[in-house]
Amino acid sequence: MVVAAIAVLAFTLGMLTPTRWHVFGFLGAAVMLFLAQATVNTFGGYAGTSLEESLLLFNGSYVSYIGFNLQITYRAFALPLFVLGVVTVYRLSLRRD
Repeated sequence: MVVAAIAVLAFTLGMLTPTRWHVFGFLGAAVMLFLAQATVNTFGGYAGTSLEESLLLFNGSYVSYIGFNLQITYRAFALPLFVLGVVTVYRLSLRRD
């Protein structure tokens, strides 16, 4: 469900990002989407449990827990990145300079 919501956000960001920003706008939007998805994954807890219970699985280490969630986000980020890329490339192809 999180990936679908982030994909919708990627579509919206792809439509709203000014085309004059070109690659830097795309990279900024991609970084912002990745951080949003990582934040949702981190504060959502492991498999729907609370944050305190999730930390017990990682021996109370915040660094391990955040690293694990960054890895999960990295693996699940293909769909939002694809949506953002398709929308951005389409909008840039329509632009006539």
